[in-house]
Amino acid sequence: MNPPIVRIDSTEGAEPVLDRPREDRRVSGAPQRRTWTLHDAGPMSAGIWACEVGRWRIVFPAGRQEYFHVLQGRVRLHGPLGNVDIGPGQGGVIPPGFEGEFEVLEPVRKHFVLVDLAD
Repeated sequence: MNPPIVRIDSTEGAEPVLDRPREDRRVSGAPQRRTWTLHDAGPMSAGIWACEVGRWRIVFPAGRQEYFHVLQGRVRLHGPLGNVDIGPGQGGVIPPGFEGEFEVLEPVRKHFVLVDLAD
């Protein structure tokens, strides 16, 4: 069977998973996050993510990485080598093992692709 191509451009008809950063990781705010996982197969998942303004600590496992592309809004990643701002039309990669802080400067909506690396 030939699986269909998955479009990652609309959340119409899909229900998001709602959450907030864990309290022990919050730096500022308690922003609501909405995640629409539109594709989940094997080591990769992809979809659309939206979040309110806030900042929290993140720790990526050694076997996980994320590529994302900001559709609207602005985020800042705070890492050991400095800060990186990413806005509309720009993308970024959070590498395996990254530890730092994720800050939403303006309400954001982005495409995401998570990849779990083989052991």
